[in-house]
Amino acid sequence: MNVLAAPSEQPSEQPPTERRRTAYRVLLIVLLASLLLLALVLVFPLLTNSRNQHLISSDWSGYTVASDLNYPQPRVTSVNGSWTVPSVDVSLRDSFSAAWIGIGGQFDGTLIQAETEQDSTSGQGTYSAWYELLNSNAVTLDSLSVMPGDRITASISILDPATSIWSIEIHDATNEQSFQKNVSYPSSMLSAEWIVERPTINNRLMTLADFGQVTYTGCTATISSTVGTASSFPHIQIIMYNRQNT
Repeated sequence: MNVLAAPSEQPSEQPPTERRRTAYRVLLIVLLASLLLLALVLVFPLLTNSRNQHLISSDWSGYTVASDLNYPQPRVTSVNGSWTVPSVDVSLRDSFSAAWIGIGGQFDGTLIQAETEQDSTSGQGTYSAWYELLNSNAVTLDSLSVMPGDRITASISILDPATSIWSIEIHDATNEQSFQKNVSYPSSMLSAEWIVERPTINNRLMTLADFGQVTYTGCTATISSTVGTASSFPHIQIIMYNRQNT
């Protein structure tokens, strides 16, 4: 009996129309991937290098400036600002607040501060002025008799970069009292700040005093020999929130 062998199967080929469709799909995928890569290259630096960013904090509220927000350089040599000492509402529970200008503290652990403090302690309002060089204790300025409504002007500036000598000045324009001191301090010089703070005392974040509001004026900083306001430099707006997200 003769048995005819079945013809061997030949690999099937896609019709020309289907091959064209496949090629179009591949080309479309490559084109979309290229556009996505281009968007990342163009847009991502704009997002990360934005000159205006926001930061949420549990203890700071205000503004900080730097030469660059991602790669700050040690180029901040002065900061100035003025504010009126607010009157706090006295409460049964001790509460605290501080208004200050500073250099450092945003990107590292160094910080020079010149400030006033407005507290409610032992059932009465207490007011003071002081300066601080982290991580040393704050120095209260007994020579300044700070009271609510007093107009304060403060400045911190480098005198000698080679030896890290800084000048700290606080002037009470209302009662014409002034303080000035030269200090040696290895500041990072990475940022300048104008801040209203919920202070930490004995490693505990305290209750924020009800001070109403604090308005800063005459706020300038010097970065790389350029003098300007917060909007003149890359800056961060710091917004303080409590545990209730308020």
